[in-house]
Amino acid sequence: MSLSLPEEAARRRTFAIISHPDAGKTTLTENLLLAGGAIRLAGQVAARGERRRTSSDWMKIERDRGISVSASVMTFEHEGNMFNLLDTPGHEDFSEDTYRTLTAADSAIMVLDAAKGIEPQTLKLFEVCRLRDIPIITFVNKMDREAQDPFDILEEVQEKLALDVAPLYWPAASGNRFAGMKDLRTGEFCLFKKLAADSKEHPDAAERIKMDGSNSLADRVDPSVLEELELTAELAADGLPEFDHQSYLEGHMTPVIFGSALRHFGVHELLSAIGEFAPPPRPQKAEVKGNEKVIERDDKQVTGFIFKIQANMDPNHRDRVGFFRISSGEFKRGMKLKTSSGKLLNVHNPMMFLAQDREIADQAYPGDVIGIPNHGALRVGDALSESGDVKFAGIPNFAPELLRRARVKDPMKQKHLKKALESLAEEGVTQLFRPSIGSDMIVGAVGALQFEVMKERVAAEYGLEVEFETAPYNVARWISGDADKLDAFMDKNKSQSGTDLDGDPVYLGKDSWDANYTMDKNPDLRFTTTKERLA
Repeated sequence: MSLSLPEEAARRRTFAIISHPDAGKTTLTENLLLAGGAIRLAGQVAARGERRRTSSDWMKIERDRGISVSASVMTFEHEGNMFNLLDTPGHEDFSEDTYRTLTAADSAIMVLDAAKGIEPQTLKLFEVCRLRDIPIITFVNKMDREAQDPFDILEEVQEKLALDVAPLYWPAASGNRFAGMKDLRTGEFCLFKKLAADSKEHPDAAERIKMDGSNSLADRVDPSVLEELELTAELAADGLPEFDHQSYLEGHMTPVIFGSALRHFGVHELLSAIGEFAPPPRPQKAEVKGNEKVIERDDKQVTGFIFKIQANMDPNHRDRVGFFRISSGEFKRGMKLKTSSGKLLNVHNPMMFLAQDREIADQAYPGDVIGIPNHGALRVGDALSESGDVKFAGIPNFAPELLRRARVKDPMKQKHLKKALESLAEEGVTQLFRPSIGSDMIVGAVGALQFEVMKERVAAEYGLEVEFETAPYNVARWISGDADKLDAFMDKNKSQSGTDLDGDPVYLGKDSWDANYTMDKNPDLRFTTTKERLA
């Protein structure tokens, strides 16, 4: 029996996973897909040879290095809910891709390494979640290794993130003594079964045993561990707040689950918590015909926005796919959608994703993310709707911290390089600037690793050898203001001005002192480190 639009929307859970590098995010992603029945065997980042492939890390460079450098989307159904998992890069050099992906998420999973607690990148990403009022579930990973005292971890979350913590489970020791965890709501014990990291055994939910003294739990768990658990779990129940669903939805409280993603433990419990507590698609602020409006998920008109562009998911077809987060309405294959600038798209082959694997999506609902193939017609931040009248809040571009001049080894292939760099810059992970004088192309990035990734991608996807050399500029600022004054500035400063991929004016400074001096000399113009494209 088919469900109505409100019923379909209500069962969607669209969430992102955020963490510091090496906290185990990719392993957790794999095992969520495994627990949800989306894949048969979790790919291990640490595995060798042909097995060294994970569903979420699908680029060659990701598989080679064992890191995530591009956000990916995975859709799967489990226990009546439809999950859209947005996997984000953990490496800080790709944080901008993560910031954009979080605009499409209704909730987030924060993964903490049990030995390290909150690390700098986790803190940064949490702040983005806070700005967008995204509720967070915390998964304390790697409990099968030596860990901090759980009270210390939770206290750190409270102090550094100003969040109330409400553990749903309480761990029984850690490291070699780790035996499982107690469900603080039911009083049952979830037994840790140490599966090998590459085990082909399907990880069912943990065996649950009643802790009423009438069973053989003491025969299966070290009595000293059980004694310690009873004492600490009682302290946790008495000293920490009970889980309050409304407080979680408002972003004031985080429920906490302990486990080991590598050993498949705690993953089912996490997936169940997402299904039970995480919000369905949330209302989105928008502008319709110049008036502010809140788009509700049950609104009939199909609306949504592009939060990511991915070039060359299929290298054989030089494709560009726009990742479209649906905000309202029932999408049907073949629909005509318009951008707010009036471009009309016939969406004939929309795709659902499992990382780079795809299938045609005949229908999609609020919360879903579908891929729209296009040849450069869509950009990050574009709004799409049936009427073309809807604009969402813009998705920001951030000024790059590193600038490099791009050189192709074969000068005859300069045009090919220009096309390759433009195509990759449209993804929004790097910036591309064209100085007013000369034919140089200046690539901007947040971190040095981005240049390595870009070099490998240009070689693998376009067959070009590119070098990134020191540029005469180190600072980029977007410029805006009165048209006449802006034109006069650009004309007077041709050697230090240019345009970005959209043709918007940019000041290219030698260093921060140079940029500040120029800003002081031109108080009538605005120099900014971010640029929002209104969707």
